[in-house]
Amino acid sequence: MRTLDDLETPAVLVDTTVLERNVSRMAEWARTAGVRLRPHAKTHKTAQIARLQVAAGAVGLSVAKTGEAEAFAAAGFTDLFVAYPVVGADKARRLLALQDEARLAVGVDSVEGALSLAAVFAEAGRTLDVVLKIDTGLHRVGVLPEAAPETARRIADLRGLRLVGIFTHAGHAYAGETPAEVARTARAEGGQMAEVAERLRGLGLSMDVVSVGSTPTAREGMTVAGITECRPGNYVFHDATQVSLGTCALEDCALRILATVVSVPAPDRAVLDAGSKTVSSDPLRPRPGGHGFVLGTRSRLEKLSEEHGVVRVEEGDRFRVGDRVFVLPNHACVVANLHDRLYAVRGDEVLEEWPVIARGRVQ
Repeated sequence: MRTLDDLETPAVLVDTTVLERNVSRMAEWARTAGVRLRPHAKTHKTAQIARLQVAAGAVGLSVAKTGEAEAFAAAGFTDLFVAYPVVGADKARRLLALQDEARLAVGVDSVEGALSLAAVFAEAGRTLDVVLKIDTGLHRVGVLPEAAPETARRIADLRGLRLVGIFTHAGHAYAGETPAEVARTARAEGGQMAEVAERLRGLGLSMDVVSVGSTPTAREGMTVAGITECRPGNYVFHDATQVSLGTCALEDCALRILATVVSVPAPDRAVLDAGSKTVSSDPLRPRPGGHGFVLGTRSRLEKLSEEHGVVRVEEGDRFRVGDRVFVLPNHACVVANLHDRLYAVRGDEVLEEWPVIARGRVQ
């Protein structure tokens, strides 16, 4: 039997007891709300966790890029949504080939982007399901609700494509200062989407998919009348940001990083062997506060360089060279993409190594 003592650091650990509880809880919320659960696999990028999600009731997976869809299709997953505005004939040809392996849908948010997909599928005599991205407040990608009818109508007219619905991601909920503010964002997200869907149905367009996303808004957003699907991702792991938002408790966090103290050059500073190549450099949300919690202490990972994680040592905490510590990162999704493998653990026992099959699939 391998234990944590047998692992070289830094190592990314996944507590399987907490993971399974998180997966089951979200699946039960979706069943109670009467919506399809299509979790975002970009969080973990591993076949083992995706299989847990499907076994718990997920109808399929969401992914961020065509390459991620290819990786999960190769692992045997047959219902995939690329929740991203896919553009270009090169990717359209890859999607065409992928359609032989899986039921496939992709995101669009412009007529120009949709045309680049339609041309390839129409020429092949095939049809690709597409879902229109709606901007419900994040102001990243997606059409504004008032522009949705015209854009949707034009996309629905393209030969080679079939418009099946709309989707959104309320990422602006991560700026919510309180759980109540996050909940208001979730209700607004769901309400806007339901309203847009009704307007598009009034034009005679099919709206089988009315999909919301985001772990902080999932539980509240999926209960809004008219929502048919939810795509949370981070919930399988949770992280320091979810704790800070009030989305979960510390004991709900399944992913942590095992690191070694390699230097204590001053009483108020310790250095770990976990820098930006190991830990996400994303800021803590909703308020900045270092790059991760050092569990069991009041100290935080304050600065990162490539191989060094600098801890600001709080009064009363003590670090010694050779100590092994656990770090709860700000953003677990990025951590998974930085590593070739995750270690599935239960207590101190190392159960398995899970390859990160979709790591680096940015195209």
